[in-house]
Amino acid sequence: MPELIPHPTKIEAAGTPPKSIEEYVGRVNNGESRLSIAHMRSPSGWVEPGQRPDFDEYTVVIHGALLVEHEAGSLRVAAGQAVLTRAGEWVRYSSPEPDGAEYLAVCLPAFSVDTVHRDPA
Repeated sequence: MPELIPHPTKIEAAGTPPKSIEEYVGRVNNGESRLSIAHMRSPSGWVEPGQRPDFDEYTVVIHGALLVEHEAGSLRVAAGQAVLTRAGEWVRYSSPEPDGAEYLAVCLPAFSVDTVHRDPA
């Protein structure tokens, strides 16, 4: 039988200025550990710490653009594009453009603060 997920859970975000995270599927909202699906909105100038997560992350940009820094350089991911970062890769996400970014993030397995391995502040 299908299971309705009636609403997302708002989650506190890393980085400055703060971004909005609404988790629809994942450890926080419905106890799912196999994957997480979250809707993100990051303002212009948002930057989060670098990380080397233990999960794959698929990011689909809906509006604006994200900058995804990695050990070999960086990628600009615009609205209508997606990026896959693989477990074990160092990455840092930011939204440097005037409109910020709106995007969906799908993590396999589900996102966890214990497995994201953010760079020390």
